[in-house]
Parts: sequence; structure tokens; C-alpha cells
Amino acid sequence: MDKRKKKILVVEDEEDVLSLICMQLKSQGFETIEAKEGMEALRIARKQMPDLIVLDLMIPEFSGLDVCKYLKKDPDTSSIPIVILTAKSNPSDRILGLELGADDYIAKPFSPRELILRIQSIFRRRFENNAALKQLHLDDKIRLDPIDKVAYYKKRKIELTPIEFRLLSTLVEKEGTVQSREQLLKDVWGYDKTIDTRTIDTHIRRLRDKLGRASQFLRTVRGIGYRFTKPN
Repeated sequence: MDKRKKKILVVEDEEDVLSLICMQLKSQGFETIEAKEGMEALRIARKQMPDLIVLDLMIPEFSGLDVCKYLKKDPDTSSIPIVILTAKSNPSDRILGLELGADDYIAKPFSPRELILRIQSIFRRRFENNAALKQLHLDDKIRLDPIDKVAYYKKRKIELTPIEFRLLSTLVEKEGTVQSREQLLKDVWGYDKTIDTRTIDTHIRRLRDKLGRASQFLRTVRGIGYRFTKPN
């Protein structure tokens, strides 16, 4: 794994919370940058290109969701992982944040130790995923680009939303193994509890539409979930 010191942008307008997060991050060897407003966060992210962003939703000027949306739409910043840290804990807020491309969603009040572990998990997962996805490129039929969040099938580019890419890459990484809907909700959306699993079916349907002929490798296992079968 990359051993260089990672830079994290913390976007939070409450001074005590901001100080606590930055102190905890620095104690774990991270470099921190601070922003208290939405527009300021966008400017800093585009200029300094942090390795990860911890983002509160209820901040002045621009909401955290707007900041997330703009960063994920910009090719220069779309690959920066975002952890939403907010007092808004409704399932609908969580789903929207993850749909916009956030990598994780933590509700306040929060455990600083949990935040650190979630961040470390994102860095570790990205390193491992990139290695796995590069190996998949060897078959020269399906390739996933973890940087641009696009898929290729026989050189045809397939544009995916962040959540579609995360869903496909999760299935690809566990190629040949059946993934239950509950497990996919946990791995892709970060849910610890069982909620409406129709969310999975809806996204699988959209994913298949975009994959076209490549959707033949995405198999339904009746009554359980889904499995990706690697091309021969």
C-alpha cells in the first residue's frame, strides 16, 4: 500500500468538532486541511487535491450534498473519496449521499475511533480493489477503470454512476461467488441493517441496461442475489 503521508480535507463549520477530527487524524499520521464553508471546500479540493474529504452536510454557502455532487461531476476531483459526517441520519439522506458518490456516511454523534477506522478501510479497499481490477484487464474483454469509474467491454466505453460502478466492481471482485442482496447492501451502500432490498434490484436492472451484451456475465441467483461470471 502507498506509504506516503495522506492529506485529508475536513469540511465542518462547528469549531469544536473540526478541532476534534483534525486532532484525531493528525494523531494517526494524516495531514489535514480545514474548510468551514461549501465554496471554500470546493476551492481547496480543486487546488490541493486531497486524498480524502470528510464532509459535513449542514455547512454555510453550499450544502455538503452540493459539494459532493460538484466534486463527483468534475473529472479532476471525481476520484477523491468522500466520507459524509453529519447529524442528518435519515435513510433517505444516506441513500442520496451514497448515490451522489460518497464512499461512506457516518451519523453524529460519532466515535472518532470509528471515523479513523472507516477512513483507513477506504484507503485499504481502494488499494486492494485497484490491484484486483487491473488483473481483470488481462482477459481483454471486460475492464474496469477505478480512476475514471467507467467500464469497458471489448473496447466499448460504458459510463456508470458512482454507485453503479461500486456495485459492479464489488461483484467483479467476488467473481463466481453468489452475493446476497443483504450483503450487497452492506458492501456497496454501507448498511448494517436489512432494509428494502428492492434498491439492489433497481440498480442491477439499470446496470444491465448499460452493460448491454456484457450483462450476460451478471447472473441472477433466484431467491438469493447475484453473481458475476468472468468471460471465457
